[in-house]
Amino acid sequence: MSARRADSLGGRAAVVGIGATAFSKDSGRSELALAAEAVRAALADAGLTPADVDGMVTFTMDTSPEITVAQATGIGELSFFSRVHYGGGAACATVQQAALAVASGLAEVVVCYRAFNERSGRRFGAGVQRREPSAEGVALGWALPYGLLTPASWVAMAARRYLHAYGLEPEVFGHVAVTARRHAATNPAAHFHGRPITLADHAASRWIAEPLRLLDCCQETDGGQALVVTSVERARTLRHPPAVIAAAAQGAGRAQEQMTSFYRDDLTGLPEMGLVARQLWRTSGLGPGDIDVGVVYDHFTPFVLTQLEEFGFCPPGEGAAFVASGALPLNTHGGQLGEAYLHGMNGVAEAVRQLRGTAVNQVAGARHALVTAGTGVPTSGLILRADG
Repeated sequence: MSARRADSLGGRAAVVGIGATAFSKDSGRSELALAAEAVRAALADAGLTPADVDGMVTFTMDTSPEITVAQATGIGELSFFSRVHYGGGAACATVQQAALAVASGLAEVVVCYRAFNERSGRRFGAGVQRREPSAEGVALGWALPYGLLTPASWVAMAARRYLHAYGLEPEVFGHVAVTARRHAATNPAAHFHGRPITLADHAASRWIAEPLRLLDCCQETDGGQALVVTSVERARTLRHPPAVIAAAAQGAGRAQEQMTSFYRDDLTGLPEMGLVARQLWRTSGLGPGDIDVGVVYDHFTPFVLTQLEEFGFCPPGEGAAFVASGALPLNTHGGQLGEAYLHGMNGVAEAVRQLRGTAVNQVAGARHALVTAGTGVPTSGLILRADG
């Protein structure tokens, strides 16, 4: 991928299968069992068998190795396997790597997966604990002694600067939370099914790390999600209309750190997502006005606003007003705030459902979906389009 010109990957692969476990707070099963269930479900959805799979991609953070998941699901020989770093920033990049493998002929059918007991097992919200020495840890060492121990505390620093720069109050973040919970309320798969909230509910929720309140923070979830990627030509012979990968991109910005890029000249934006945005628009030939549904990574509400601004949906500082306007159907599954926190992989699945026309909160005539991955870290994004 070049940050200065369009790449040639767009239109050469498609997502043809999606599968997930139930999303819960205590799965009662191993992470391997969750991964295997999600992979089997995704293959069944695509109308493919384990014997068809010759590639697998997951996160470096996943505890279930590719060969172990292959054994657990009956997958045989693998000609391609890969992992992507940086937590939720990897979500769309798993699909990108699968598409690269398919387009180059390294593999014909690639499964992407992510599975964890993030609520009943290791909880990211519990903060940094027993971290092994590493170069990555050096960057965190500039923040941890001052009490910045959790993802919420790291994001709160940037959120405070954002509010100050644009003369806003923390209540503006509530528009993101209300939108997510409204969609989750009508999604039977969502943890917060049947439980919408109001702006008053958001403003009344307790502080976690000012200016972030409880309802600004995504939930913690046990579960698994898998996706199947193959060529567009093969996709057209399968069970569902393909979700064609129109563009895929990764981005790491200047002075990039993992969640603590506090030494940049400006903390009010997300340069890494700006890089992803430029490449997605350039490769797809599309722009903000062409997107029918946005699935924007929402581990914390402030970074939804800055992502929308980086993509050019609205000017800097106007993200909250844009969300409130409803101009772009946003996180129609409920997002990680309302459906489940699966490191963004469930968001890719929602984009596929929208293009198939099978989403619970279906956007009429949806043909182009934007999906973004985790923010505050090196990240990734996708534009998926309906075939034809």
